[in-house]
Amino acid sequence: MEDNCLLGYTPDKLQQLVCELGQKPFRAKQLQEWIWKHRATDFEQMTNLPPALREQLVAHYTLRPLQVVEVSASSTGGTRKFLSRMRDGHLVESVIIPAAVGQGGAHSDRITLCVSSQVGCAFGCKFCASGLLGLTRNLTTAEIIGQILAAEEISGTRVDNLVFMGMGEPLANMDNLLPALTIIMDEHSLNIGARHITISTSGNVPGLKRLAAFGRPLRLAVSLHGACDEVRNQIMPVNKKWPLGELIPALQEWTRTSKHKITLEYILIQDVNAMLPEVDKLARIAHLLNAKVNLIPYNTVEGLPWVRPTEAACRFFCKTLIAKGVPVTMRYEKGHDINAACGQLRLRREEQNAQQKH
Repeated sequence: MEDNCLLGYTPDKLQQLVCELGQKPFRAKQLQEWIWKHRATDFEQMTNLPPALREQLVAHYTLRPLQVVEVSASSTGGTRKFLSRMRDGHLVESVIIPAAVGQGGAHSDRITLCVSSQVGCAFGCKFCASGLLGLTRNLTTAEIIGQILAAEEISGTRVDNLVFMGMGEPLANMDNLLPALTIIMDEHSLNIGARHITISTSGNVPGLKRLAAFGRPLRLAVSLHGACDEVRNQIMPVNKKWPLGELIPALQEWTRTSKHKITLEYILIQDVNAMLPEVDKLARIAHLLNAKVNLIPYNTVEGLPWVRPTEAACRFFCKTLIAKGVPVTMRYEKGHDINAACGQLRLRREEQNAQQKH
């Protein structure tokens, strides 16, 4: 898909653009200031650019790649999920997560944005709503970044932290992800530091190696969800392509150059991976990678057969893992009442659209 939205242009690409349009290189800096410092939504706002250049930009380029069509607010915790329509009509989801209450009960204005990287997902994890409709296409660089600006407009505050844990497999869209990260981290663009960015993968080994070669101190989260091939094969088809025997060495290589601990994401599913024998296997992998574990009780998705374990079972699993010397957090999904699990809001809207057509 052609990306003519300037949100997807790195500083170098903006400079190339203005030169191709017959302008002096310094115009790129002015254009960049309008896009990022002033958050311009209209080229006519860019009053220090020559009229001829503005006319060219109006004729061939855009400043916003998506339109927010629905916002759902959780009744608890302040989480907000929004659905965006791309210019071709496809829908993606993003989730605004407020910071936790600080010491002394003080509230922080800092927010985290859960970003999508694809329309749908081809990896087909059996517990995830994103993959139910399959993969439609990759998001462009501008569409990835457009979610951040939309979140700031909805929340009225700056996005400080990004987690690429929304719809899609980020490492399957590297051609658009890497330029997006360049713009996000650029001090004259979004200026979000690498340590405030977490990239999640379900186990895409080639993408992981390419991300490592990018050479920035990003944080890495791995959607493990099973500590042996038997379990992962049952719920994560990606494991048949890149089994643990390939994934773990790639993660060990990552740890040799990264200063951040890998986070192993582990959704607890009753009678699948939440039994005590799985604790030993998970602990072995965590120690091997010097990783921390984030336990997430399963967030029920309508139409899927998986069951959320009881709270007591989840806490026992957590305590047993801690007793084995593994750093563990347990995260109950925020926004459970707004279909905040990845892909649920889009799935509901697509079903409504299909019913209307019939």
